[in-house]
Amino acid sequence: MKQGRQLRQKPDLSAMKRNWEAPYVVRRQKELDKFSGGILNARTLANLDSKGLGPKGRVKIGKKVAYPTLSLVAWMEERGEACGTDVYFRQI
Repeated sequence: MKQGRQLRQKPDLSAMKRNWEAPYVVRRQKELDKFSGGILNARTLANLDSKGLGPKGRVKIGKKVAYPTLSLVAWMEERGEACGTDVYFRQI
């Protein structure tokens, strides 16, 4: 049997949803650090938003931008990849 390409597994970030009490996450670095443990960067999110590639459902009030918690986690899971897991597609 030959081993084929490695399948991409998405990370399970559901703990972020459960641990965050607010329905929105503000796009400020301190807030994003608390939410994601430093995974997200406010500037990167702003750049991706300008290209239409950021999380869906963002709201802007004055100069502040926020994302629905569920939408932000879903976006992170979609873009992320689980590491350290060896799952292979096998061809016979």
